[in-house]
Amino acid sequence: MSGISMLTNVDLHCQDIFTNNESFGGVFGTCCTAPPALSPIPPPISLPEFPRAPADDLDSDWPTSTQSIGPIPNLITAAANVLEIYTVRVQEDSSSPVDSKNPAEPKRGGVLAGISEASLELVCHYRLHGNVESLGVLSCGGVDGGRKRDAIILTFQDAKISVLEFDDSIHGLRTSSMHCFEGPDWLHLKRGRECFARGPLVKVDPQGRCAGALVYGQQMIILKAAEASSGLVSEDNALSSGATVASRIESSYIIGLRDLDMKHVKDFIFIHGYIEPVMVILHERELTWAGRVSWKHHTCTISALSISTTLKQHPLIWSSTNLPHDAYKLLAVPSPIGGVLIIGANTIHYHSQSASCVLALNNFAVPVGGSQEMPRSGFTVELDAANAAWLTNDVAMFSTKTGELLLLTLVYDGRIVQRLDLSKSRASVLTSEITTIGNSLFFLGSSLGDSLLVQYNSGVGAPTVTPGVKEEVGDIESDAPFAKRLRRSSSDALQDIVSGEELSLYGTGPNNSQTAQKTFTFAVRDSLVNVGPLKDFSQGLRINADPNATGIAKQSNYELVCCSGHGKNGSLSVLQQSIRPETITQESLPGCKGIWTVYHKNSRSDSLKMAADEDEYHAYLIISLENRTMVLQTANNLEEVTENVDYYVQGSTVAAGNLFGRRRVIQVFAHGARILDGGFMTQDLPFKSSYLEAGAGSEGTIVSSVSIADPYVLLRMSDGSIQLLVGDPSACSVSITIPPVFESSKKLVSACTLYHDKGPEPWLRKTSTDAWLSTGMGEAVDGSDAVFSQWISLYPGKTHIVDTFFHGPANNPVKPMKKESEDVGHGRNENSQSIKVVELAMQRLGAQHSRPFLFGILSDGTILCYHAYVYEVSENASKVDNVSSQSSINLSGINASRLRNLRFVRVPLDAYAKEETSSETSSQRITMFKNVGGLQGLFFSGSCPAWFMMFRERLRIHPQVCDGPIVAFTVLHNVNCNHGFIYVTLQGALKICQLPSSLSYDNYWPVQKISLKVSVPVLKPLNQVILSLIDQEAGNQFEHDNMIFEGTYPVEEFEVRIMEPEKSSGPWQTRATIPMQSSENALTVRVVTLFNTTTQGNETLLAIGTAYVQGEDVAARGRVLLYSVEKSSDNAQASVTEVYSKELKGAISALASLQGHLLIASGPKIILHKWTGTELNGVAFYDVPPLYVVSLNIVKNFILVGDIHKSIYFLSWKEQGSQLNLLAKDFGSLDCLATEFLIDGSTLSLTVSDDQKNVQIFYYAPKISESWKGQKLLSRAEFHVGAHITKFLRLQLLPTSSDRTAPGSDKTNRFGLLFGTLDGSIGCIAPLDELTFRRLQSLQKKLVDAVPHVAGLNPRSFRHFHSNGKAHRPGPDSIVDCELLSQYEMLSLEEQLGIAHQIGTTRKQIMSSLNDLTLGTSFL
Repeated sequence: MSGISMLTNVDLHCQDIFTNNESFGGVFGTCCTAPPALSPIPPPISLPEFPRAPADDLDSDWPTSTQSIGPIPNLITAAANVLEIYTVRVQEDSSSPVDSKNPAEPKRGGVLAGISEASLELVCHYRLHGNVESLGVLSCGGVDGGRKRDAIILTFQDAKISVLEFDDSIHGLRTSSMHCFEGPDWLHLKRGRECFARGPLVKVDPQGRCAGALVYGQQMIILKAAEASSGLVSEDNALSSGATVASRIESSYIIGLRDLDMKHVKDFIFIHGYIEPVMVILHERELTWAGRVSWKHHTCTISALSISTTLKQHPLIWSSTNLPHDAYKLLAVPSPIGGVLIIGANTIHYHSQSASCVLALNNFAVPVGGSQEMPRSGFTVELDAANAAWLTNDVAMFSTKTGELLLLTLVYDGRIVQRLDLSKSRASVLTSEITTIGNSLFFLGSSLGDSLLVQYNSGVGAPTVTPGVKEEVGDIESDAPFAKRLRRSSSDALQDIVSGEELSLYGTGPNNSQTAQKTFTFAVRDSLVNVGPLKDFSQGLRINADPNATGIAKQSNYELVCCSGHGKNGSLSVLQQSIRPETITQESLPGCKGIWTVYHKNSRSDSLKMAADEDEYHAYLIISLENRTMVLQTANNLEEVTENVDYYVQGSTVAAGNLFGRRRVIQVFAHGARILDGGFMTQDLPFKSSYLEAGAGSEGTIVSSVSIADPYVLLRMSDGSIQLLVGDPSACSVSITIPPVFESSKKLVSACTLYHDKGPEPWLRKTSTDAWLSTGMGEAVDGSDAVFSQWISLYPGKTHIVDTFFHGPANNPVKPMKKESEDVGHGRNENSQSIKVVELAMQRLGAQHSRPFLFGILSDGTILCYHAYVYEVSENASKVDNVSSQSSINLSGINASRLRNLRFVRVPLDAYAKEETSSETSSQRITMFKNVGGLQGLFFSGSCPAWFMMFRERLRIHPQVCDGPIVAFTVLHNVNCNHGFIYVTLQGALKICQLPSSLSYDNYWPVQKISLKVSVPVLKPLNQVILSLIDQEAGNQFEHDNMIFEGTYPVEEFEVRIMEPEKSSGPWQTRATIPMQSSENALTVRVVTLFNTTTQGNETLLAIGTAYVQGEDVAARGRVLLYSVEKSSDNAQASVTEVYSKELKGAISALASLQGHLLIASGPKIILHKWTGTELNGVAFYDVPPLYVVSLNIVKNFILVGDIHKSIYFLSWKEQGSQLNLLAKDFGSLDCLATEFLIDGSTLSLTVSDDQKNVQIFYYAPKISESWKGQKLLSRAEFHVGAHITKFLRLQLLPTSSDRTAPGSDKTNRFGLLFGTLDGSIGCIAPLDELTFRRLQSLQKKLVDAVPHVAGLNPRSFRHFHSNGKAHRPGPDSIVDCELLSQYEMLSLEEQLGIAHQIGTTRKQIMSSLNDLTLGTSFL
């Protein structure tokens, strides 16, 4: 069996922070530490806030605005095992008409406080081998001029702590120290306990002097931060050599809280305003519970300890008792007030050393003595499970369990807090964490809905917002234009609850200095899509499915419809792994070699059209066939104009493109090139062969690849030589040169490309030294139009980056990174199996801050992707640096230092199917696009075509399999096809298409979210009709005024909705609803096929199992309901008629159809019924699940039953004698969540997932002695997934190339299990044959040691079965983890070959095994 890697849906993006003219390659802020802020996405993990650090010079770099934005720290998010770091990009509002090219088009949320838009951009992201339990940021405390970066502290189960720092030289995180308190040496810390309610909790001192981690519920580990002076290296030395040697944590020691008489610790925090770090601990002396509150209440206590890290002492300095038993969270009040807030379900308390006050939130809050009156808030709210963050130093924002935002104001005088004021704000997404980023943004991280980046502005007195913004703020669900709608789903916008448009906080304390009114305005700036938690999903046909597709193309007919979210964030998510474009027209065009579209701009209207560059229509479409070229006009309709233009049409074209700012077109063919103005030729250039071998039979050299970067064109000839065409913009003519670098060299070039460094800020210029900038740049370029072009060419031996102004080999930028990436130059020796780079492209995608990507295709089909970054090497350290990175670069003279600061980091690509390319094919497979439906990136044609889309400096790979191999691709923008594209398939069909606009592509799989505003538990497809279950809150909500205790309370009412989409990408409409009775919960919905015994025919019915939930005094009952659903053609509504309903004892928790009978799990037994057409009659029963059935699965006549507490049961049904027999069961205790059969050829396995996030696979083998004569199921494999699996879906594996070789093999009947988890991740479990498994397993064992794992985590310990202290006999280790195997491709080529050699196989063999897995499981 093989585990396929998890695809956790998390949303990410990347870059450097550039200020006016020097660059800080900073993730954790710039040179003056912008402190990172942080917060989570999907899984609810508590994340603290990064404290602010002093900003030295950053404010001067921002344009002045009404309120200074200040340095914006980075945002860190943790989602299960995915760690991501973002930079917040803020767009100032340039209302000055001078520099506004596109006149005021405010982005989402309007203009607020001088900011017109803010977005998240990914800096780096990692998949960790462990789920992040909590995370904190150790600030550098502003020492030595704020030059040090903040460090991240992560904690993992059971007691692991890792400290990470951002390292400029590798542009990523580096593990600074690791602290582990597990294993035999530390057993005494557990005090005999095996299972703990939560993982380690980490909190950090706001000034960065120490951090505390609470492990095993009782042990406090103090991590002492290293002082600024105590590093091993002196400061100046450390800074110049790039990486500081000293670790951030100097030492650690343990405080046993039990010895301080703290038994049940609930939370702890470090507070502000003391000279030594002071930790406040919230703990409960004696436990109580709701039934005993009338006798025993107010059991909690807070104690403040002063931590002296040098003396390792912790004296108690103050404490406070008699806090309510439901207090669960502490919040440190920032300076200058200081102190701590204790948050309970019904009260908020404030305590400091000198003062205390309290605010009651509802009628359940009772004072301690029962005598004195408590101050109450003006409305009723419950604060259990709330999250909070500080907006200003006296206003905290709370997010409640219903998604409301509340503002708590501390009314204070000096340092004495007099009272607390609570007021309602807006409604927003249900959050799992809030953090403020800088002083004007906060991030709502959510595990139940989309996470939002919100800008807030606090003004005193009248709000200073333009009137156009208010409506936008009040209701951000208005339909924005598509490009802006792309990044958000409307359901998760903030809605205004308050009737007023502004929200006012009044302070009217005895001290009237603060009676000025404080208003807060909010604007949503960005959102990260989340499809979790996936409660249920099912596979159905897409509406635009192609009925006659075969093979792998057939898979893009399917889509996955998921129930995701919860409560008001409930939604349907439609996931499609592969993109299926919407076709506008298609023509037959056999024998096509390539297609290009070009612009044409008249020189007269040149100046007018400059603004409308983006929307200019394409003028000509050039189609290259086997032995001729067609030219079509594209302005309105496609008309052939081949006869009327001066294009070279007698042979095939190699490339075409625009030069001189779209005024000319260049067409390159095998033996020459033409420059055209519209349809008229202005210059004809025949190519001579390279000057070197002019004598020796040069007729054979033709152009094999072309790279165009206005005004240069780089040609690679078939003999491996290089020619460069240099354009003269004034005369619009071109001349041929051969760069002097290549004249002397005899080496052959295998691939080359030009990179045009354009954009608002040329990027590569930052990598050069300032001395060069000041001297050379001005003369080489005319005036302001500074074009800085470059080309990269590859020798079989090494890479050159050559600049067109200074010819000379530059310092090879990829070699110094040998340790991190497979270098493009590959130090090619013979055993590299002659792998070479066949195509290169370098492009800057995205906004002004983006950095270029470099793509390379190897001859074995692997795509390499690199992201450039700047790493400033100081003059004296450059020699050291080159030696240390074990590379052999000769720093040849002045030119070598030109691009010395340019580095590349290898970007891991998500799994995609590869293909073998023969080196003879000359067609170029990478096509860049700048605007296809508002998106940008590149399209990768060939036999496995894929879209590489660019979002937030992150590449997303989406395959397109619906048409098979694609030979040519180009963009098209004209009247009929708005920002669309054209592609030609291998069969010779030319299709003009657009991308489906309803999908959000910024995700692992493209997703469309349909908001339902209600929780959705179950779904089932029936001819594109989706049934979903909805709970709606009916009954009156609490009102403020009539708050009587005999008041109303909300009742959940359930209904089943039948929904379907209108058209391929339209909204989903409700076709019919089936309401449930009061207090009746629908538990399961299935489409079942029953054999009608009267008519002797099969009927397809909709079966619903329900239960009445009426408290513990009423015996449980349930109903089984059967409905028939007919779709009438004329009427939009589906007709749903109830065929049958019956009440049974016990809840009906699962249903299934078994060979025409209906199997019902009713309470503690399962009953098999036959269907007569009017009623169900029982045929057989079995008292099998002792408690409650979670799931029923059926294959042929075998039944798999999962029990909530007693693991799984395996039964069979015999028609003769009509009996259900128990074949075997698992005797262990296991809390099942989902079960399914796994079929591999003729073997049947039983898969089960449990509440400890494991998966186990059992098999039934009565002949083996361990099975106790067949009573016991034996374990075949076990694996720790790291997320709760709620549903398995069994899908047939696709045939791969290796299967087709042996006909008649039993590989046809193989199934994989697709699963969804509560974290919003989707994964797959698939069977492997023995040979592949042995190969991959030995590779996996090697990779555990060969790959440097982030945060020092060991994949083997993470994937071990977690039994949570219960007795468990370990099963065989027969699952391979593809998440780890995917690291193999990221190693350098030498390491790949070495590992393959050690395990006795070849790199090609391993790659094809991994590729077959990707292909075989691309179900959608």
